[in-house]
Amino acid sequence: MIMKKTFPFLGIMARAAAAAALIVSIASCNGGSKPAAAPAKTDSLSLTGSIVYFNLDKVMSGYDMANDLRSVVETKVAGIQSEIDRRGSKLQNDINSFQEKLDKGLLTRSVAEAQGQKLEQQRADYQNYAMQKNNEIAEEQQVMLNQIMNAIMEFVEKYNEEKQFALILTTQGDILPMPVAIGQPQLDITDELLLGLNEEYVKTKDSKK
Repeated sequence: MIMKKTFPFLGIMARAAAAAALIVSIASCNGGSKPAAAPAKTDSLSLTGSIVYFNLDKVMSGYDMANDLRSVVETKVAGIQSEIDRRGSKLQNDINSFQEKLDKGLLTRSVAEAQGQKLEQQRADYQNYAMQKNNEIAEEQQVMLNQIMNAIMEFVEKYNEEKQFALILTTQGDILPMPVAIGQPQLDITDELLLGLNEEYVKTKDSKK
């Protein structure tokens, strides 16, 4: 009598996630030889030399470049995940079919052992494949994040050449934003920064046409 053996299917389906965190601090030398920057639109006082901040969550959600890159990466990730799922389903079907034949006693011991070893190898190959592809997903997402953060940082540096703020901070979160929990509205440069980022992105896209 053939001993029954089960072959549990251990799929690796986890999607990689990338977490975004950015703290931009720019120290500027506010020497007397440099003219004062133009006043912010929301304040009648000059903010030159001030400590200001922007909401990174709002910038990330409203930045056209970030949204375009996310769309491209999401399409790639969907294709990779679809292939992982397809291979996983095929392997599971093969395992179920083999187990059914075992249950019905349709395989000799030698054939069952050979097919069982083959399925074990297929499962190991699948797990390695899924791990490799999930690493590719994580890499795609990290590269995308680096591109977005680099573009924001470059723009903030150029932006502050004109504004001459002493320090620019980022804040994240809604209930208790960190690290800036609360600040005067005129010190929040989020909208101005986002407007400039999108204007520059449009110019960059137009120059590539």
